[in-house]
Amino acid sequence: MVRTNSNIKQPTVKKMTISLKDIKAPIQKELDSFEESFKESVKSTVPLLDKVMYYIVKRKGKQMRPMFVFLCAKLIGEVEESTFRAASLVELLHTATLVHDDVVDDSNKRRGFFSVNALWKNKIAVLVGDYLLSRGLLLAVDNEDFQALKIISKAVKEMSEGELLQIQKSRLLNLEEEVYFEIIRQKTASLISAACAAGMASVTDDAHQIKQAALLGEKIGISFQIKDDLFDFGTEDIGKPTGIDIKEKKLSLPLIYAINKAEKKQRKWLINTIKKHNEDKEKVAEIISYVWKSGGIEYATKAMYRYRQEAFDILDTFPDTAAKKSLRMLIEYVTERKK
Repeated sequence: MVRTNSNIKQPTVKKMTISLKDIKAPIQKELDSFEESFKESVKSTVPLLDKVMYYIVKRKGKQMRPMFVFLCAKLIGEVEESTFRAASLVELLHTATLVHDDVVDDSNKRRGFFSVNALWKNKIAVLVGDYLLSRGLLLAVDNEDFQALKIISKAVKEMSEGELLQIQKSRLLNLEEEVYFEIIRQKTASLISAACAAGMASVTDDAHQIKQAALLGEKIGISFQIKDDLFDFGTEDIGKPTGIDIKEKKLSLPLIYAINKAEKKQRKWLINTIKKHNEDKEKVAEIISYVWKSGGIEYATKAMYRYRQEAFDILDTFPDTAAKKSLRMLIEYVTERKK
């Protein structure tokens, strides 16, 4: 039977209900304006492309990355036109990568909606991703936002490298913890880091401040991804695990810990099951149960909170503002979220 809870020692934090509405309060006006400007930025004179763009905008998520852009800008200054462009650049390139990812992963759904490739096939999806990428590049070049362009372009490069590194290591089932952290730093944390850095760069040329914002985003991104890892094994709040990462042979911190701590016989069983029986629900459930019993969930949870604390420590170097308070709530939100 798969365990769905554990006596995990979590850091003492004041439990409170954190809502996105509260987090967005200092930047709600900016987010509302951004939503309208983003719709305009993706419009096209080609009817088919415009139809796809309308569909993409309509199903946009929580706008987490634009939130990081605006909040980081407000840590030391006021939002400017360049901040709006930075937010659009981040969102354009992020959306482009999501469209391309769905093609690579042959995924038919994202956030409960049909993916672009599911509705319009792979060829159109790839071209739509290219279009979004080009709109982002042109937005930056036309306004000479070269610093933001450099920051975001580096993130997209790292995201691609991280994805390829994961594919390579997953095939070999290379389970070094160092490799895992490099993969998630590139795949997930790099874009959140870029959003924070681009927001800061839109209001200052101070290299140290921009670097601090980038590091803040990186710590947040790593803790965010570890939280996603934990969802795969179930939690006290969610209960039922998914086992999706195991089925896709993706390395996750709880699993890496369990395998590396296992005795030779158990390690061989785990690796063999992941390689050959990853589609078998009962076998996957056995792996999940083993990971819980091995302490893998507790280990990963502690790592998540450690990176979160490092993010708090960086945030504390900035002046006390409403934006700082919201950023702290946003960091708590991404590590305490239920999905």
